[in-house]
Amino acid sequence: MILNQAGTRRFRAYTSKHLDDLLLRAGLDDDERLKVRAVATVLPFRTNAYVVDELIDWSAAPDDPLYRLVFPQADMLPAADVARLADLLKAEAPPAELLPEANRVRARLNPHPAGQMELNVPRLDDEPVPGLQHKYPETVLIFPKQGQTCHAYCTYCFRWAQFVGDADLKFASDDVDQMVRYIRRHPEVTSVLITGGDAMIMGEPVLRRYLEPLLALDQLESIRIGTKSLAYWPQRFTTDPDADSTLELFERVVAAGKNLAFMAHFTHPRELEPPLVEAAVRRILGTGATIRTQAPLIRSINDDPALWSAMWRRQLRMGMIPYYMFVERDTGPQDYFAVPLARAHEVFRDAYASVSGLCRTVRGPSMSATPGKVCVDGVTEIAGQRVFVLHLIQARDPSLVGRPFFAHYDPTAVWLGDLRPAFADRFPFEPVVEAAAEEALVAV
Repeated sequence: MILNQAGTRRFRAYTSKHLDDLLLRAGLDDDERLKVRAVATVLPFRTNAYVVDELIDWSAAPDDPLYRLVFPQADMLPAADVARLADLLKAEAPPAELLPEANRVRARLNPHPAGQMELNVPRLDDEPVPGLQHKYPETVLIFPKQGQTCHAYCTYCFRWAQFVGDADLKFASDDVDQMVRYIRRHPEVTSVLITGGDAMIMGEPVLRRYLEPLLALDQLESIRIGTKSLAYWPQRFTTDPDADSTLELFERVVAAGKNLAFMAHFTHPRELEPPLVEAAVRRILGTGATIRTQAPLIRSINDDPALWSAMWRRQLRMGMIPYYMFVERDTGPQDYFAVPLARAHEVFRDAYASVSGLCRTVRGPSMSATPGKVCVDGVTEIAGQRVFVLHLIQARDPSLVGRPFFAHYDPTAVWLGDLRPAFADRFPFEPVVEAAAEEALVAV
C-alpha cells in the first residue's frame, strides 16, 4: 500500500500493462486472458487500487457487476476481430502492425455518436473552436485538455474515443481565453458543463484556471462538472493533498452567484457504500454545491429495477438529487451492453414506482441522440397499434422540447435509429421532404 503523509492511500492507477496480472486474480485461463487483452487493444482500460480493493467482489469475478464495470470482456467485440487481434498479440506483433488493426476495429464502432464532430463543434470568426461543443442553445460543453482521462474507465463509456491516444478522435483544448470569448459572443448560453474525461482528475490549480474566468460572465447561471470521481476516487475530496483547496474553490464559485452542480455518475449501489463516499459527498454539499446523479442502464451491470430504486433512495438520504437514467449510446460495444428500449422503460417504471416523490426528480430512460435527449415515456396501444410514446427532454430545436411523438413498437429496438415513426411519415425532428422534390423523384 502506498501512503501519503497523512497516512492515507495515494492514488495508484492500473493500465493495460497490469491487465494480465489482474485477470489472473479473476481466475481467467491463458486463452481467456489473451482475448481480453485483445479487446483492450481497441477499447481503453484503466482502473485504480481503490476500485480494485474496495469495490470489486473478487470472489464473484468475472461475473461481479463492478468487475464488469471496469474490466473488458472477451465477447465485447465481434469474435473475428478478437481472434485476429489475439493472434497478433500471441505472435508478439510490433505496434506498427497491431495499431492499424485496432484502429480498423475502432472505426466501425461509431467513435463520435450523435453528430459530435459534424454538428456540435462551434465556430468563432469562421474557425472551429477546439475543445468546445455547443449542441443546445443554452449549454456549452468544455473539454479541458488536462481533464481528458479518468480515475478509472467504464467499459461502456460512450467517450471511449477520448482515451485511445488518437488525436483525430479527441476533443480537448487549453485555450481558456478562446472559450470565454465564444461564450461572451453567445448571450443565449447560460450554463457550462465541464466534461471529459473527468474534470476532477485535474489538480486544483489547473481546475481553477478553467473555472475562475467563468465567474466573470454574468450571463452564466450554472456551472456543471461531469465526474465519476465520487465513485472511483472519493479521496479527491477528503484526503488528497489539494482536497481542501478544491473545496475552497467550489465555495468561491457559489459565492460568485453561480449554481455549481456536480453531475455525479453512480452506476451501481455498491459504489455508494464506502464511508469515504459519504464523507466526500458531505464535504462537497458543505460548499453550497449540489450533486445530481446519473448513469446509463447497462446489461449485466444494473439492468434490475431493485438496484436503481436502492441507488436513488440511498442518494436521496445522502443529500444528492437523482437526475437521469440514460440508455446505452450507439457507440463502442453497444451491442454487448444495450438493453432493449421496451425493457429499459420497464426497469425505469418499476424503480420509479417504488420510491418516494423526492426521488422522482429522476428522468428517463433517455437517449442522448442527434436531435436531442429522447425520453421513452411508455408503451401503449392507440387505434389498434402498439406504440412507443416518446418526447424530447432537450433538443437542438427548442420548439420540439416536450412535444410527444410516437414510434411503432419494436421489442428488439435499442436506440432511436431502430425506430419507425407511427401515425406520421417522419419524426418531428426529421426534415420535411418538399413536395417539389418528391414530384421530381416520381418523375425520375
